[in-house]
Amino acid sequence: MEGTRLNKIDRLLQKELGIMFQQQTKAMPGTLISVSAVRVSPDLGVAKVYLSIFPSEKGKELLESIEHNSRTIRYDLGQRVRLQLRKIPELNFFLDDTLDYIEKIDDLLKDKNI
Repeated sequence: MEGTRLNKIDRLLQKELGIMFQQQTKAMPGTLISVSAVRVSPDLGVAKVYLSIFPSEKGKELLESIEHNSRTIRYDLGQRVRLQLRKIPELNFFLDDTLDYIEKIDDLLKDKNI
């Protein structure tokens, strides 16, 4: 039962954060930030947010900016989900580099076939 509830909260936070980042990146042409996953701790105190940033060269810079503004992001998130959640978890942001990893493996496999 607890796992189902946490999964619903994960999906809710992922959806709302995705919408928030999409609205913010409209002002930055050529940049895309998507929320690839959210994992909430069982006590709802901490949420790990995994971000996929395109182009990946800007990843570190944008992640630092997002971490610097995490309190504002948490407040805005709280305003959006205040009717669904009583407690808004602390947000920890991480760079999701799985797409870069897949691309690197693809390149290695292409080199082996030649």
